[in-house]
Amino acid sequence: MGEIALKSIGSLQKGNYILIDGVASIVSSTQTSRPGKHGHAKVRMQAVGMIDGRKREIVMPGHDKVEVPIIGKKNAQVLSVSGTHANIMDMETYETFDLEVPEELQGKVSEGDTVLYWLIMDDKVMKQVMQKG
Repeated sequence: MGEIALKSIGSLQKGNYILIDGVASIVSSTQTSRPGKHGHAKVRMQAVGMIDGRKREIVMPGHDKVEVPIIGKKNAQVLSVSGTHANIMDMETYETFDLEVPEELQGKVSEGDTVLYWLIMDDKVMKQVMQKG
């Protein structure tokens, strides 16, 4: 399981990361209601899954803690490209694995390139071509 941290839901803003139902998501909007006579301010947060793109929503008191994924940003070298997948090697650990080439990078990734990938919980996602091989 990837690394997580705990943060107050009231401190999160649009663009921050959050775990909702165990899925790493990016906050798309937050609304805070005013506290009632006896209660606490409530936060309604909408977020979009980083991997699946699905919308999720939670409502909870603003002082409650939520889990926030810690995103690892790593470099890797492309060993080979086959269709929409690339076999890459992490430049620190020398671990090799296959990664899907995202639509926006298809045709731009080739053997010998250095790519940036994100480690999000247990998923690895290619984000950018850093330099051509």
